[in-house]
Amino acid sequence: MPHYEFFCHDCQKLFSEILSLVDYEEGEVVCPHCGSKNVEQRWSACTVITSKKSA
Repeated sequence: MPHYEFFCHDCQKLFSEILSLVDYEEGEVVCPHCGSKNVEQRWSACTVITSKKSA
């Protein structure tokens, strides 16, 4: 499942969530620190695993 990063505007903290696409599309993300729904998704780095080794 995809890993998303969010910023809470109420408590000013970053947090991450692992959400299914259905949960993500519903948009009901709640800050685990203060319970606010006033959150914004942030861009985050991703990790790609391949079967080939780089030279």
